Amino acid sequence: MQRSLARLGDPLDTIATPALVIDLDAMECNLGAMAVFARSHNVRLRPHAKMHKSAAIAKAQIAAGAVGVCVQKLSEAEVLADAGIADIFISNEVIDAAKLTRVAALAGRITLAIAVDSILGVDRLAEACKAVGGAPNVFVEIDVGQGRCGVSPAAAGALAHHVVSRGLRFAGLQAYQGGAQHLRGAAEREAAARSVATLVREAQKSITSAGIACPLVTGGGTGTFVFEATSGVCGELQVGSYLFMDCEYADIEPAEQAPRFEHALFVKSQVMSRSASHVVVDAGLKAYAIDSGLPRVRGRELEMVNYGDEHGILKPSGSGSAADLPLLGETVWLVPGHCDPTVNLHDVYVAVRGGLERGVVEALWPVDTRGCLI
Repeated sequence: MQRSLARLGDPLDTIATPALVIDLDAMECNLGAMAVFARSHNVRLRPHAKMHKSAAIAKAQIAAGAVGVCVQKLSEAEVLADAGIADIFISNEVIDAAKLTRVAALAGRITLAIAVDSILGVDRLAEACKAVGGAPNVFVEIDVGQGRCGVSPAAAGALAHHVVSRGLRFAGLQAYQGGAQHLRGAAEREAAARSVATLVREAQKSITSAGIACPLVTGGGTGTFVFEATSGVCGELQVGSYLFMDCEYADIEPAEQAPRFEHALFVKSQVMSRSASHVVVDAGLKAYAIDSGLPRVRGRELEMVNYGDEHGILKPSGSGSAADLPLLGETVWLVPGHCDPTVNLHDVYVAVRGGLERGVVEALWPVDTRGCLI
């Protein structure tokens, strides 16, 4: 943790830059809105902790009604379990035998689930569980259009049967369509979600034909959760980015029934150089990810036009003019294009209460699973 980054109770203008800052008031509004939505639609909420990578935030989500969290990596699950998170779904395949031994051991400590999409994965998991004693719940992942992991819906029954035949607990279907999350039009995302629902029903039919009950379908994301919640097939939502709302998600057309979420994650930067035509801030590629575009400037007619490891170059945008350029040392708040990899660049969150004009530092939270890649 960067101990000199900020001190509890200090005003936000004392936070060293660049820093990863949470607007707690905005985050808690987002957290509450999603929790209310899930309850009102009678679906379980299992937010994705791969987004925030924080045990403190995971605990806040569970306190608000989430049943647990998702992760994508075994090491993420181990770190969060050590921090007190007791219900975790590894919504991804683990095929390495040594890692599956760790999966089985972790399943002996907490309520754990994992996704599978191969006979080999199931067999190795079963052997690990036999050797170690613990056993996770097992979700068969189906490919619902992502073209990534997952078996075909028609093959779901055979794989579920194999799960049961190896003495493992079949928990249901993992049905996530990541590509649908960022389709710009709400109608496009709704159509994609309908396609997912059709494929899920095909998979459910395959499973019941194999004589096995399908207890739960889990999936969905920040772009499509409204449609999954009303699909009649999805019982659990794996939303993640709603909590912080990066530029990528803010740019899509919201669904009519969706709560409105606010930007809650920012990179605090300050002007380190100034000319007649542009300013340079002290936050570059080491402070934010650019896979979904350059960060945007909050509340000012400025745009980032270039960047380096430690620099971001800003110029006037829209109706802005050179006269509106911030002064040397002035704070500039950046909104990341993609929150997940941006978070992974930082060691600590500075959590601010009272907004980004007059707020004070309320908490310093470590990014617990930063760098958990295995």
